[in-house]
Amino acid sequence: MKSKISILLFFCAVFSVSAQVKKWTLEECVTYAVENNLTIEQFELDLENAKIDKSDALGNLLPDLNANTNISGNTGLILDPTTNQLVTGTILSSSANITSSVTLFDGLRNINRLNRAKLNAISNQYRLDDLKDDIRLNVANAYLQVISNKEALKVSEAQLKVTEQDMNRTKELVESGVVPRGDLLEIEATAASQEQQVINNEALVTISRINLAQLLQITDYDNFDVADESFEVPPSDILSNSPKSIFAKALEFRNDIKLAEANIEVAEKDVQIAKGAYYPTIGAFFNYNTRYSDQNRDPLTGEFIGFIDQLWINDGISYGAQLNVPIFNGWSTRNNVKRAKIDLDRAQLQMESTKLELETAINQAYVDVRTFSKAYEAAQKTLEAREVAYQYSKDRFDVGLLNAFDFGQAQARLDDARANVIRTKYDYIFRLKILEFYFGMPISLN
Repeated sequence: MKSKISILLFFCAVFSVSAQVKKWTLEECVTYAVENNLTIEQFELDLENAKIDKSDALGNLLPDLNANTNISGNTGLILDPTTNQLVTGTILSSSANITSSVTLFDGLRNINRLNRAKLNAISNQYRLDDLKDDIRLNVANAYLQVISNKEALKVSEAQLKVTEQDMNRTKELVESGVVPRGDLLEIEATAASQEQQVINNEALVTISRINLAQLLQITDYDNFDVADESFEVPPSDILSNSPKSIFAKALEFRNDIKLAEANIEVAEKDVQIAKGAYYPTIGAFFNYNTRYSDQNRDPLTGEFIGFIDQLWINDGISYGAQLNVPIFNGWSTRNNVKRAKIDLDRAQLQMESTKLELETAINQAYVDVRTFSKAYEAAQKTLEAREVAYQYSKDRFDVGLLNAFDFGQAQARLDDARANVIRTKYDYIFRLKILEFYFGMPISLN
């Protein structure tokens, strides 16, 4: 009874551990990476900062309003603030005022700052979206690498099993004296080589899983794995479009292009803001003030005037406008304009550089798709030929017409052909998805 309970607990523990291993699909990996990437979170904070800058710029267009009050006590020969006369004694006094000011004209700098803040927020959004695009491509590439390595591992394991069966059969033939012992040694060497290849493929699967997990910023490598699925080359007519048409389409929606355009508009606003310092600044202000003193009395009756009455009696307002004309400031305004123009030139050059990089990347992707398509087709034809050649060699080996060394060579060539098909297939799929992505199609392997 105890042994049965122990076995049951063992299987429950195994089931509990295996249940923790989540099999991730490509869509889940991409979604998780976008939602949990630390760099994306930092860019999102930059976007929030840009939105706050926009609020600051809007506030600069509005009048400000400030209020202050103070209470003081004085003893000795002092100036009564309500009568402006020198008196001797102790006076408790207080004053209060409310002031508002507004900029009427400053060379349109505040308006341009508001527009710049809006453009900067848009620029940060494009910057964030461009980062998400890069992460999607990187995750898709890493995911396909895991799948490719897993398929290569399955092929090497299957081939090892076949070789082990041949080795057992050859061992029987050697023991019966039908074939020489050298044939068995050749097959054993082939089996050892294939076993080493299995170990190498297992290591590649583990490394590629860790690389994908790191892109997702998942540190529990032991319990991370991708779904056991195999992708076939999806149908696509992307090559019916020329590289120029794909480039023209990419210019309409690519976030790196929109980011470069937004940065030019931001730089243009910086030039306008710098030039605004050449113009006069006109402002207006309004002030309301009042005061109180415990020595304030009615000059006719001599009676003490109450607090509320003094506030009404002693209040006053002031208002006006001011004009500041810049005449000379050590060439700082002129130099600031020059710096802003240099930044604008730099943004325009960056725009041209981004376009050139995009066009180069699209042309390279287009060539890669055609190249890997042909490489995949050639690898398939080679595999078909190797399979026929291997079967012919196996038939001859089974009847003793081919030695183990030549049979091992045929088997090695078949292994290379199968590995090449897997490698070229996933290389072709990924390049195909890159080119489709430049054309505005979402990343999907369905």
